[in-house]
Amino acid sequence: MRRLLKPRAVLAGARVAVVAPASSAKPERIELGLAALRRRGFDASAAAHALGKEPPFFSGTAAERLDDLRRAFADPKVGAIFCIRGGYGSNYLLEDLDLELVAKNPKPFLGYSDLTTMQTWFLDQLGLVGFHGPMVAADFYREGGVHEASFEAAVKGGLVTAGAIEGLRILKPGRARGEVYGGCLSILTFALGTRFAPQTEGKLLFIEDVATKPYQVDRMLRQMLLAGKFDGVAGLVFGEMLECTSPGASPDASRDPLDEVILRVFDWFEGPIAIGLRSGHVSHGNVTLPLGMEAELILEEQPVLRYLEPAVRV
Repeated sequence: MRRLLKPRAVLAGARVAVVAPASSAKPERIELGLAALRRRGFDASAAAHALGKEPPFFSGTAAERLDDLRRAFADPKVGAIFCIRGGYGSNYLLEDLDLELVAKNPKPFLGYSDLTTMQTWFLDQLGLVGFHGPMVAADFYREGGVHEASFEAAVKGGLVTAGAIEGLRILKPGRARGEVYGGCLSILTFALGTRFAPQTEGKLLFIEDVATKPYQVDRMLRQMLLAGKFDGVAGLVFGEMLECTSPGASPDASRDPLDEVILRVFDWFEGPIAIGLRSGHVSHGNVTLPLGMEAELILEEQPVLRYLEPAVRV
């Protein structure tokens, strides 16, 4: 059984590095995001290639992006690492990640979307707690983009809790307890068949995506099912699933088409199932979910996902 590697808490005044392991972002969004981090009391600075642009859609060459990430982990003055956005491209870095360096310098690494495999790889290989949470040019840059309570709790040593106010609703009632794990469904699925495939057994599995039609969600869930990735899973929590709709679907349908997909694919599943938690690709208030930490999912009268211990060392 792997040892859990908790990074140190990130308190006011801490230096944080902003990196771009995948796609580029609009410079004005990055600057607004940096300003938002500084207002929260962090000494935030962009890595050398965080504001770069390498055709057709990267922030820099793979070597440049990898070097920014390596320097951020290696710098003892950096207390946390924030990604500017997801998009596409972090898979170019996976084979060359220096796990020994990361293990010697554990830090909160915040991101989602294309960063999913990087986070699950660090967790699976090192036990490094992941932070599925807001990004600089996707969430911090805009008013109301960050769920403040969960962010503060996750990086400063509190207990993260999310419920109906954070969008959580019940698809199948019940109770479960386990290690929160997961991320973007598209990225989890793309990793199947590689050595970076997610290790999901026994977990409280969180799954989210954006602008993916219900039949596409169905196909990816079926692929994960056939790959055995739901074997032993204790409970399922789906995200807001922003814009995951069927054009032309009847507004008079008795149940949401995506709800129907999930309940059909998991008609055999004995654990609780929730949907709607705003973490990752969301409309507002992006909730920070520590990955690797024990939590309980209670779907009874009021749905709640409650963490049982802090994600950082204070």
